[in-house]
Amino acid sequence: MTLNDRAPVLIGAAQFTWRGGAAEAPDSLAHVLRASLEAAADAGLSADSLRDLDAIGVVGFTLDAPGALAALPVPRLKNPPAALARALGVSPCWARYTEMGGNSPQHLINVAADRIARGESDFALAVGAETLGSVIKRLTKGPPFEPLDDPDSEPSLRVGDARAGVTPHEDAHGLGMPVNMYPMFENALRARDKRSLEAHQRRLGELFAPFTEVAAANLEAWFRQARSPEELVTVTPDNRMVSFPYPKYLNAIMQVDQAAGVLLASAGRARAMGVPEEKLVYLHGCSDAADLWFPLERQNYHSSPAMTLTGRQALDMAGISTSDLTDIDLYSCFPSAVQIGAESLGLALDDPRGLTVTGGLPYFGGPGNNYAMHAIASLVHRLRGRPDAWGLSTANGWFLTKQSVGIYSNRPPEAPFERSDPSVLQRSIDALDHPEVTETPEGPAVIETYTVVHARHGYRMGIVIGRDAAGRRFVANTPRDETTLRAMEATEQIGRRGVVSRADDGVHNLFLPE
Repeated sequence: MTLNDRAPVLIGAAQFTWRGGAAEAPDSLAHVLRASLEAAADAGLSADSLRDLDAIGVVGFTLDAPGALAALPVPRLKNPPAALARALGVSPCWARYTEMGGNSPQHLINVAADRIARGESDFALAVGAETLGSVIKRLTKGPPFEPLDDPDSEPSLRVGDARAGVTPHEDAHGLGMPVNMYPMFENALRARDKRSLEAHQRRLGELFAPFTEVAAANLEAWFRQARSPEELVTVTPDNRMVSFPYPKYLNAIMQVDQAAGVLLASAGRARAMGVPEEKLVYLHGCSDAADLWFPLERQNYHSSPAMTLTGRQALDMAGISTSDLTDIDLYSCFPSAVQIGAESLGLALDDPRGLTVTGGLPYFGGPGNNYAMHAIASLVHRLRGRPDAWGLSTANGWFLTKQSVGIYSNRPPEAPFERSDPSVLQRSIDALDHPEVTETPEGPAVIETYTVVHARHGYRMGIVIGRDAAGRRFVANTPRDETTLRAMEATEQIGRRGVVSRADDGVHNLFLPE
């Protein structure tokens, strides 16, 4: 056995975007089955070869997430990995369903690669899909869903961190919605850099306009339309404000029908199966960690220690620097994620290499937890036959919370694959200083960051994260009158003073600006 025989390598990758009618749309199982079969074909393998899989990982479907989506009257598989294994005619010794979070695809690949390197697996599948686009259309327009033929009674075994992304107190004030929380990171970035509201909006348009151009050229993209910076940030009936400062065109789009999957093997097994050397894309570096878990615990709202440390660890494992990268995909659910990700890695926002290989979640599509699988599949195809090329994919779950990174190349590794124990890095992050949190603030206070949340027509509420007179952090809502909310969008609010107290309902905190 050579040094590289146990090296984990991606041998096949496939993506699929459904553009037909909702009534005919494949369900989640049909989506992941198709992506699996096409990944095999991409590797030059027959469908029958998948019967030799010894590991299957399925990325959690958004419809299985707790909360409002879980209440939708939609048939669900009790055990998606078992259902996929049954459809493929395979009995893997390891089958897992991921917890919720956009980090899941890269985390799943990191885990599968580690198992291969340790000799616990030889041939693995990582796959996921999102069908929320057709599901929502069928719920509103029909036809009704057919019952699933699902004989499983045992729930899926899970991989990943199952904790909710926010506390009940944070959720009650609106922090549990990504469309509310990521704008709060954005406003903190703007205030830190002392940029005016107008100048910062222009910057956001300039950041994401190149993403739309990549999506326009991507046959798998949900929105294949290039847009100018002005189009992206100008509020119109088609581009309504969602949560300040993000109009619709700057938000990830989850109502899509997309699937993607990759096949992994040990390099020795890949060669034995006859996969050509030029098709092999090795995972050279990886890392997983989370920032301090709940939003109110963070050190600040303009940086991510977990992004910085996981990026550094993955690059060090691969033995390269960011200057060696040729193909980059930064997780792009919202502009703040891209800006903080780029800053964490030392990348310029106008890096000539580009910051996406797909077009990003607002334009390529944001297929639930599975977006990063599309980025990875795209990297596989771009890196093949280019041994001097290096690809980076970052994946982010919850609210800049869970981070997973992968470094890929067609170049065979020079050292054994040794994934670092994530708990070591995690302990260093968990030990970072952070503000004390209070759920019952009272008295003088100052705004640390904020957003204004819009309904489809008109305003919904204001959310403030602030500090009380003792420096303790809190979350509160503002009065909901239009005058207050409109003023919060007209001038910079960070640093504004006011008074915070318990609202009359006894549940919420209320911040009254001076």
